[in-house]
Amino acid sequence: MADINSLLVASPDGAAAVPAETAEDTALVDLIELFFFAYRDFVADPDQILAPIGFGRAHHRVVHFVNRHPGMRVTDLLDILRITKQSLGRVLRELVDEGFVESRAGASDRRQRLLYPTPKGEALAREFVAIQSRRIARALAASGSESGTNARRFLLAMINPENRANVERLIARADEIQRTGRR
Repeated sequence: MADINSLLVASPDGAAAVPAETAEDTALVDLIELFFFAYRDFVADPDQILAPIGFGRAHHRVVHFVNRHPGMRVTDLLDILRITKQSLGRVLRELVDEGFVESRAGASDRRQRLLYPTPKGEALAREFVAIQSRRIARALAASGSESGTNARRFLLAMINPENRANVERLIARADEIQRTGRR
């Protein structure tokens, strides 16, 4: 098997081959690979919970955000997940049919669909959070005393700059709902 770091890449004009990566590039490629492996393992835990009920990762994301933001509009969920309306429609239909999510008409606009977790959906979301929180807590404990702050700063910096403030507001609003119990 070839060592990816020693592969050569031809120049655009097809002339002489040049090294594909510098040492700095290699370190970044290593981080990219670590992201892939970390993501694989991070989502594997919920995947095991979802598989027996025939659900996948899209179901996990919907349950997570609906639970964190009860009463959210379908359009807001589409914006967060950045999936097609058709894909979300299928996933939502399955979650509603299986009793994990409830869809209600808006109070001021009956055409508006607001999403709420059912007790069954809340329990599933808590199970996901518990298992993923344990994984994160272990990683933070192994990474040193400032790792939580640094990880948060790093993850925010990974988000496109124009989206960071919206993401921070979304998280703060969900935290406030959790603290106060108000929906």
